[in-house]
Amino acid sequence: MSRLQGLAPVLDANTRVLVLGSFPGVASLRAQQYYSHPQNHFWKILGALWQRPLPGMAYPERVAALLDHGVGVWDVYGACEREGSLDANIRNAEVNDFAWVQRACPLLEAVAHNGGESFRHAQHTAQLGLPVYKLPSTSPANASWSFDRKLAAWSEVLQRHTSV
Repeated sequence: MSRLQGLAPVLDANTRVLVLGSFPGVASLRAQQYYSHPQNHFWKILGALWQRPLPGMAYPERVAALLDHGVGVWDVYGACEREGSLDANIRNAEVNDFAWVQRACPLLEAVAHNGGESFRHAQHTAQLGLPVYKLPSTSPANASWSFDRKLAAWSEVLQRHTSV
C-alpha cells in the first residue's frame, strides 16, 4: 500500500467556517480538487444554499465561491495509506496540525466536520476554542441520508456562521 498525500487547505483571512473532511477520495486526489466525485453532494449542497450552479462550474470558480462565502475546506488527515476511497480503509493516518489555522483565519468562528471519520478527531479541533459541529457526510457512501436531509443539516450550521 502506497502512502498518499492530501490536498492543500483552501482558506483565507476571511474564512469563518472550516469544513473538514477525512481524506480525499481517489477521484479528488486524481483531479487535485476537493469533493471531485460527481456523486458527492458537497458542491450540490452549497450550490443549493447559495443559489449557484456550483457542480457545473470550473473548480477555480467553485473555490472562489467558497471563499466569498467565508467557507474553507481541508481534511483531518494530511497523509495516510488507503486502498480505494472508503474511510474504513484508512491506515497509518497523520492528523493535520490545526494550530496555525486561527492565525491564517482570524475571523474563524467554527469548525464543521464532514462525516463521522472526520468528527472522530474533534478533540483536536476543539482545542481551537470554537464551536465544533458534526455534519452528515456528503459522500455517496452515506446513502442513509437523503439529499434534503443533508441539505437541512448543512444549512443550519452554515447559516449560523457564513453569508448564506
